[in-house]
Amino acid sequence: MTAVPGPDEVAEADRRFRLWMRRNLEHAAAHFQLRITGEPVFGWRDRSISAPANSPDGPRWLRVVSEQPQWAHGRGWTGIADANTLSGVPKPCVLGVHEWQEGDWRRQRAEVMTLMPGARCSPTDIAPPGLDPPDGWWQDLQQALQHLASTPTERISTDQAKVDHRVHAAFGADIDCRIQRWETVHGDLHWANLLNPLAILDWELWGRGPAGTDAATLYCYSLTAPGLGQKIRAHYPVLDTPDGHRAQLYVTARLLHRITLGDHPQLTEPLKEHARNLLRALP
Repeated sequence: MTAVPGPDEVAEADRRFRLWMRRNLEHAAAHFQLRITGEPVFGWRDRSISAPANSPDGPRWLRVVSEQPQWAHGRGWTGIADANTLSGVPKPCVLGVHEWQEGDWRRQRAEVMTLMPGARCSPTDIAPPGLDPPDGWWQDLQQALQHLASTPTERISTDQAKVDHRVHAAFGADIDCRIQRWETVHGDLHWANLLNPLAILDWELWGRGPAGTDAATLYCYSLTAPGLGQKIRAHYPVLDTPDGHRAQLYVTARLLHRITLGDHPQLTEPLKEHARNLLRALP
């Protein structure tokens, strides 16, 4: 019988993994001839590490993601670089990619990209207290998402099977959430992926998805800030349509699943209440 590691052992393992990720960042910086200029930022569950850097040609942003080899492929693995094909959206441009293997247990992918001006709207995915972007920022975001939605791509962010899996797991197999309209979406539009002045970061998951996915995601991450949520609904009337209801139901189910993994416990009750309202609105 395998012993379950205690809290101290887990904490030590996490510390060692973060040190290893810092070395990966240093390796990537040396490869691209960059000098790290700021404190690194760790991504979701420490699977990525990023930092500002200087190059001979100006400031850059360097990101390294690490995965088990069986997951280190496909559209999620190349999404940020694939997003170079997008136009009309304020976002970083990937300038170089470097991959390497760590034995048979880990594969790393480093991407150096342009450094966008501005500050993150939030240090976490959830809207912080008092967040109130100016009107011009909302207009820029609306224009960017409209342009993105109409952009053709063969990439898939979310398909019907994924919607059904998440919605049925969360709310029961009898819930009919058939998507009627699809568009190109960012796929993970939370507040830590948005800058002011507007830029949109982290394009790993972009592709075709249910219409209204991005507005629904931003709204669900704002449920603890009702005033901000009202502003999102005002700017994105799709949320009050059947398409928007389905998108919100999928996003709610997805975030409730993330909560079971330990993410965002403060969203638990707001998401459950939101789900109850959405389910009542289904035909």
